[in-house]
Amino acid sequence: MKKIKDTIYHFEVIFNPNGQGYTVTVPKLPGLVTEGTNLKEAKEMAKDAIRCYIEALLKEKSADRCKIEKLKVAI
Repeated sequence: MKKIKDTIYHFEVIFNPNGQGYTVTVPKLPGLVTEGTNLKEAKEMAKDAIRCYIEALLKEKSADRCKIEKLKVAI
């Protein structure tokens, strides 16, 4: 199995202001939703959520469901 650190993925990340911070979604990763009280925190939460999501997909050997080609969490 490939190590995540050896692979780069690119995703559109959407930051929606919600009155108490930001809600973050990633359209290519169904069900991935996270939040942050400010944009900096929302970005960090997004990085962590994406990393965990990809790790779970790879563990299930279903990463191809998202047509993932590369992973580098840099927002």
